[in-house]
Amino acid sequence: MAVSTSTAQPTTLSDVVTAFEEIYPPSWAASWDAVGLVCGDPAQSVDRILFAVDPVDAVVDEALTRGVDLIITHHPLMLRGVTSVAADTPKGRIVHRLIRSGVALYTAHTNADTAAPGVSDALARAVGVTGPLRPLDPDTTDPEGRRGIGRIGELPAPLVLRDFADQVARELPATAAGIRVAGDLDRLVTTVAVSGGAGDSLLGAARAAGVDAYVTSDLRHHPASEFVEQAGGPALIDTAHFASEWPWLADGARHLDDALGRAGGPNGANVEIHVSTTVTDAWSQTFRHV
Repeated sequence: MAVSTSTAQPTTLSDVVTAFEEIYPPSWAASWDAVGLVCGDPAQSVDRILFAVDPVDAVVDEALTRGVDLIITHHPLMLRGVTSVAADTPKGRIVHRLIRSGVALYTAHTNADTAAPGVSDALARAVGVTGPLRPLDPDTTDPEGRRGIGRIGELPAPLVLRDFADQVARELPATAAGIRVAGDLDRLVTTVAVSGGAGDSLLGAARAAGVDAYVTSDLRHHPASEFVEQAGGPALIDTAHFASEWPWLADGARHLDDALGRAGGPNGANVEIHVSTTVTDAWSQTFRHV
């Protein structure tokens, strides 16, 4: 996907950051998170932007091939503190490659998760869950009650679990592990909760919401096992972490394009925005003994 607008006026990295942070304010991020500009000169011009899930070498390769000036990723590069960005360390190598190439890096993580619309809105639409969507775990600082982690909505028409799981697998990016399902495959699914990224902390919220299925990622053995042993809860659909967050990239690109157009006046901003197609799921292969 590429979206663009046109004008003779150059757009700076500072312009892009200002526009983007009006959509996804850093103040919405969790206290433990690391969001914002990682590297780049705010005064540098930006002609091309790439949205991606992970700040990894493969994404930098794609950025350099496309000739972009800015990468916006969902996952932080520096989520946990580091004491060195030496080029012989994984994170340092990324930083050095970006700086040498004149490519800036910006991160929007939990501020994009809690936004409305945010990461889980995009996931809900991708797997066929329709609105009005409401937060699974509302942000108590939002007086309108729209922001929060996860979303709850409904399918346009009920599906049995096996068909809904198949729909989820078809509509999300293919990964080595695919998806995992816990529950009666003939169970009827009407109401669905989703949460992009790791979501086992919200298993209790999904049960309390009374939904028929919960779609998320990174479900661990013990929480999932204990959950399914209790009667009356929703079926579980566990996707690859990358896959559940990838749908947001196109949303973020569109919202930023709109914001830059408004900020640049009637002629918009001369910026191309691309969505990465690089699969950055950590797992590359699964093996099963037959």
